[in-house]
Amino acid sequence: MLVKYRFGNILEQSGLKRSFKVKFSQSDDFKELDDTAPERIRLVLEELGTTFIKVGQVLSTRPDLVGKEVANELAKLQDKVPPFPFESVKIVIEEELEGPIEEFFSDFEEIPIASASIAQVHRARLIDGTEVAVKVQRLNLEEQIKKDIVLMRYLARQADKRVKNLQYYNLPAIVDEFERVIELEMDFSQEARNIKKFKSNFEDDEQVYAPNVYQKLSTSRVLTMEFIHGVKISEILESDMDIDRRSIAEIGTESYFKMIFLNGFFHADPHPGNIFVIENNVLCFVDFGMVGRLDNEFMENLAELFIYTVNYDIKGMVNQMMYMRLIDDSANVEELKLDLLNILDKYYSAEINDIGGLINEFSMPGIMAKYKIRLPKDFILLGRVLTMAEDLGRKLDPTFNGISLAQPLITKIIKKKLSPLRVLDYQTQYLFEIEHLLKDLPQTMNRLLYRIESGEIKFDLQYKEMDKLTSKIETMVNRVALALIISSLIIGSSLILQTDKGMPMPVIGFSEVGLIIFAIASILALGLSISILRHRRI
Repeated sequence: MLVKYRFGNILEQSGLKRSFKVKFSQSDDFKELDDTAPERIRLVLEELGTTFIKVGQVLSTRPDLVGKEVANELAKLQDKVPPFPFESVKIVIEEELEGPIEEFFSDFEEIPIASASIAQVHRARLIDGTEVAVKVQRLNLEEQIKKDIVLMRYLARQADKRVKNLQYYNLPAIVDEFERVIELEMDFSQEARNIKKFKSNFEDDEQVYAPNVYQKLSTSRVLTMEFIHGVKISEILESDMDIDRRSIAEIGTESYFKMIFLNGFFHADPHPGNIFVIENNVLCFVDFGMVGRLDNEFMENLAELFIYTVNYDIKGMVNQMMYMRLIDDSANVEELKLDLLNILDKYYSAEINDIGGLINEFSMPGIMAKYKIRLPKDFILLGRVLTMAEDLGRKLDPTFNGISLAQPLITKIIKKKLSPLRVLDYQTQYLFEIEHLLKDLPQTMNRLLYRIESGEIKFDLQYKEMDKLTSKIETMVNRVALALIISSLIIGSSLILQTDKGMPMPVIGFSEVGLIIFAIASILALGLSISILRHRRI
């Protein structure tokens, strides 16, 4: 496969060539990682099949790992997996629900309405006649994916170790990320929880919807949901349907801003096939296998960073990034400001119209490495999601600029942030933390003092130029001591000069001993003054 798509030298450099009996050759002037490499990588994954297609789809959301060009190319990957037979569907359902399929469904269509790499969806009816959509995982999928991941990890380590040009992509990290994502996506119980959380977040919004879940007929491998009667946005884009496209674009964009900046929980796969338009221009989101999460503190800080960005406030952006600890303390702030200016200029006309693209710029490996930027994984996913959402909005209406919808939301965020009532949200949390601190403080202090006393804890203070500092301190102390001695001699000699008692050889009315001591003190004082003036340290 790699040979077919002109990645033969990678096999040779990685040492895997010896495992194959097939001989191949590569032209000397061909480079595997040239401009066509992203497309050829996509073709390799497509031909390898189910698991590898999913790898490509996951990596399309991680430009920080594979680079912008590769991520954009992998975004073109679509599941072109033929449906698996109904006999396998029936086996999975009856194993999971622990009974014959007829016990749960009065009718079950054998031909799926959708088929993908992990599962396929069938239309069915419950015993009471309710129409439902049943998502069924492929038979033995978990075992197959585990085997594929073992193979992927081996190949990734070999390539990363031996092929220098591939070290940039950090292939072992890519496999780890895929394993994390695929495990979550294969657990339909988690997807059911995601749907319920989404519905709860939008229960007061009449324009956004998600299907109901039938919990008693759902497991980790079977998900039974409300059947949605509507039109996919992908169908709208391919037709001339009489639908208010601008209104749909506005509802979709506004819903994503709410998910990200108010809820901290967002649908992470907004391609046109996963969003339905139902009655009264209500948007219905489906397929919650992949979601993103932002904790409350990061979400609020991100909202502030978003405000600074929209207002073209470079200083505010840098200060906020430092406050959020996104950049390393050693980063060159002035150079960062210049780079931010260059990035913003790419996305500004009268106003920003591509927030997703802007986030992706911050997520590029070069920028992250240069300033040691530390970004949460879901922040990186966020950039890809916003790019897809904004692209979808522009396809529905080429004149659409979603940033105008963000202005009212910005006001809402500021009010929420500055509201005095916001303190009440954290009151219980702070009280509990203080109570725990006071309760544990005596024991903590006892343990600390015991460990210090027993020698388990030692303090090791280091100073890079300690020798120089020690020398300076010694010099300073010596000069102070000498100054005190000189002062004492001067004072003592002055007292002696005032009397001739006990002095057998007075000179011109003064004590001879007093004159000698005074002369010595004067000489020492003169030497000390010359030393201080010579080193310019007064």
